[in-house]
Amino acid sequence: MKRGSDLKRPKVIPSVLGNNDGLRVFVVSDLHTDYAENLDWVKCLSTAKDKHKNDVLLVAGDVAETYDMFLVTMSLFKERFEHVFYVPGNHDLWCRREEQKYVDSLVKLNELLDACKRLGVETNPMVVDKIGIIPLFSWYHESFDKEKDIAGFRIPSLEMACKDFYACKWPEGLSNGDMSLALYFDAINDKQMEVIKEIQMTCDHIITFSHFVPRQELCPEKRMLFYPKLPKIIGSDSLEDRIRSIHGAEGRGDATSCHVFGHTHFCWDAVVDGIRYLQAPLAYPRERKRRMNGGENWLPFCLYADNKFADRLNPCFWSDYYSANSRTPHNTELAPWVSRFYKKTESIDV
Repeated sequence: MKRGSDLKRPKVIPSVLGNNDGLRVFVVSDLHTDYAENLDWVKCLSTAKDKHKNDVLLVAGDVAETYDMFLVTMSLFKERFEHVFYVPGNHDLWCRREEQKYVDSLVKLNELLDACKRLGVETNPMVVDKIGIIPLFSWYHESFDKEKDIAGFRIPSLEMACKDFYACKWPEGLSNGDMSLALYFDAINDKQMEVIKEIQMTCDHIITFSHFVPRQELCPEKRMLFYPKLPKIIGSDSLEDRIRSIHGAEGRGDATSCHVFGHTHFCWDAVVDGIRYLQAPLAYPRERKRRMNGGENWLPFCLYADNKFADRLNPCFWSDYYSANSRTPHNTELAPWVSRFYKKTESIDV
């Protein structure tokens, strides 16, 4: 087989110890270090570099709302981990308050990627020893939601509930209201296809990661959610297609392939069609009071060590729930803890 140029091949980062035995891969998402408690959590991570010579950290988006806090956070991670990988989340691309200096969110995205390059944070697919690590750029689209809507209740619109609709700024032709953003971000991954193919051929273990959700089954049903329209602003069909093109239509088996994601702030660990899907969010301070929504003492989660993937992430309230209970999206009766937040719409006799 003809090889591409060196620029097209994956960069291989050798283990500092010279073998794979000490390699560990940690994952975390949704850091939101604009909250002082969350930034303190990052600062409290060990800085003992001799203990982290072979450690990799995957940061699955939503680091901070402002560029300055993003820079602080990623600098702290680089002081604590030998290799840091990153994909952007929606909060990272907000242009509010002091971020008004950016013409649009794509300009800010390029600023963040340039900062990563200066810091030594990786945003492209690479091989660390024998592990293939593939960051995947993505965005959500409303048609990702294929399940029946909740009717008969006054539920706020997406524009009212989701700050992205005014905190992100997009150039003409790109919008949260259609598929354009999802397709734009997915197309960024096309630039790395030769590198990804090389990783597929050479690596027994591959980890892909994104910020957004690749499958609707990786989120609780609408009737369970405090905001029942959430599935319309969480995921991308293009992302799942991209993941399957890398791991295989039937997956490579949960023992050899895994996809890490973020965004919804629900801890998740489940195998679907041969691929392990995992979310390990730090989440907002108030959410950590509910163990189903993020962690503190058990993060970042060590996904890979001793030449194999780690046992299941714990706690995982919702993925554990669906491992024992069937998904019933046709049921649109709001759960009791949700229904008390919404008034029923008045029916009109005709």
